[in-house]
Amino acid sequence: MEKIYATIVTGFLGAGKTSLIEQLIKRASIEAPNNRFALMINEFGACGIDKEILQACGLNSCARGEIIELANGCICCTVADDFLPAMEKILRRKPQPTHIVIETSGLALPKPLVKAFAWPDIENRVTVDGVIALADGVALAAGGVVGDEKALQAQREADQALDHESPIEELFEEQIACADLVVLTKCDLLSSAERARAKARLQSWLRAGVGIVESSLEKPVPNSLLLGLQAGAEHDLASRHSHHDEGDEHEHDDFRTITMRFGEVENHALFHQRLQQALAEHSLLRVKGFLAHSGKPMRECVQAVGTRVVKRFDRPFASDEARTSVLVVITQNNKESEEGLFESKLRAKLALD
Repeated sequence: MEKIYATIVTGFLGAGKTSLIEQLIKRASIEAPNNRFALMINEFGACGIDKEILQACGLNSCARGEIIELANGCICCTVADDFLPAMEKILRRKPQPTHIVIETSGLALPKPLVKAFAWPDIENRVTVDGVIALADGVALAAGGVVGDEKALQAQREADQALDHESPIEELFEEQIACADLVVLTKCDLLSSAERARAKARLQSWLRAGVGIVESSLEKPVPNSLLLGLQAGAEHDLASRHSHHDEGDEHEHDDFRTITMRFGEVENHALFHQRLQQALAEHSLLRVKGFLAHSGKPMRECVQAVGTRVVKRFDRPFASDEARTSVLVVITQNNKESEEGLFESKLRAKLALD
């Protein structure tokens, strides 16, 4: 029996994983219409924003009921409880998919997931075609790895009690070190010198023979580079270095996810002005969600990393659909976020109450 190929898309918060998958599926529907894709989306949080974005693409592979969502935490921590049952569900489909695309959360270690493909129930039927790691070119060129990392790094260095590397940097290194291909995103925002600087930083984490390709919204990576890598990654674990190879478990206590639900936004411009202020004043790693604007038939998809906000109206609200808004925010864990004070302050900043 010919094996089904699986592509794992990993990368830090806001690097562009969902956009890459959306573009990949749309191109495949034209270039290889006989291919049948199965999508597995893993979000760190309770609200499936990425799933909603992909469902709006209008293709059969993205239709409601065709996307499996794992929303019970990081996929690499729930392999036995969530990932394996989800794979079994996919493999029971008739007709079977020809390709499985898995989007990990920004907090996931890819190597434990790759290792799961060597389990007997999966190994005989599926192989990892490749691990695609996305890297934020703007952040790398600026000396960080995600959003406004300069401020975070300065805070870390100012704390004399810390004697270890930032968990964010270690997590990013893990994702790049496991990749079969690295996609440098947001290159349209970089000069040639900045792109070279970003690539030079990535080189120190790359495995031998792994390439870097540039991408932007206007120039996405073609499917001919993303698919057909035939890496067989589940049989090549030794070359994929991890800080956790000795069996130490990684912790997610450094991050906190807040899901905020609210009604229609009355003043579109004022809300985005307040959101921009919140991004600048608070250590928000990632904001993603949908807004219902008063008097507008379409919902607005909002995604932000650092202080950069990308927004677009993606589809009309259905006639029987509640016109509610939802934002999922990922931030650094601290005393305020643990006690619920951070969410209160953020809601006040956005005038949600």
